[in-house]
Amino acid sequence: MILSAKNLFKSFKEPQRVEVLHDVSLSASQGESIAICGRSGEGKTTLLHILGTLEEPDSGTIEIKGKAFSSSNGAGLRNEHIGFIFQSFNLLDDFTALENVLMPARIGRLSATREKGLALLKKVGLEERADFPAKLLSGGEKQRVAIARALCNDPDLLLADEPTGNLDRASRELIAKILFDLVKIEKKTLILATHDMELAKLCTRKYSLSSGHVSLAE
Repeated sequence: MILSAKNLFKSFKEPQRVEVLHDVSLSASQGESIAICGRSGEGKTTLLHILGTLEEPDSGTIEIKGKAFSSSNGAGLRNEHIGFIFQSFNLLDDFTALENVLMPARIGRLSATREKGLALLKKVGLEERADFPAKLLSGGEKQRVAIARALCNDPDLLLADEPTGNLDRASRELIAKILFDLVKIEKKTLILATHDMELAKLCTRKYSLSSGHVSLAE
């Protein structure tokens, strides 16, 4: 089991108390792909952040590869096991594609060689863009760089927030192929939040998040 989340509750108190997650439980095994679907504002991003140890739930438990998450070990679990793919890419515009890809390794004081970065960019078909500043890349290219960056520390679990949300159809199809090849070929575990029903249908399981509750969708 790569991920086990049980009985997660999360609320925000400002400007008034809103319960975002109510008794949410889900699990994911190696090589699985899971879609979390729901309207904007239902808490999909919050759930991804909690599953990825970026935020703490009010209550409930999370285990990553059998290790229980706590406030003291979140950074270590993220560096070792989790790669994030953000809807807004979160690239450093004045750094090159290669520098962006290697940033997680440098932050974690791990191996960050040019050869490693080029190999990751090759996986997403962008080795020729290695020395381009991120600000000069197209939206689809930025998302591919973001995927390569998420793979930098060889994570077991990939968390993707609307990975095709801001892209044209051709770019969406390419991103989908890259993500699901990682699941099929490298046995990565993928959990994505998406409005894209075509993308969701490619997943092993699909959940609906509504009014704080998660339910298995057809």
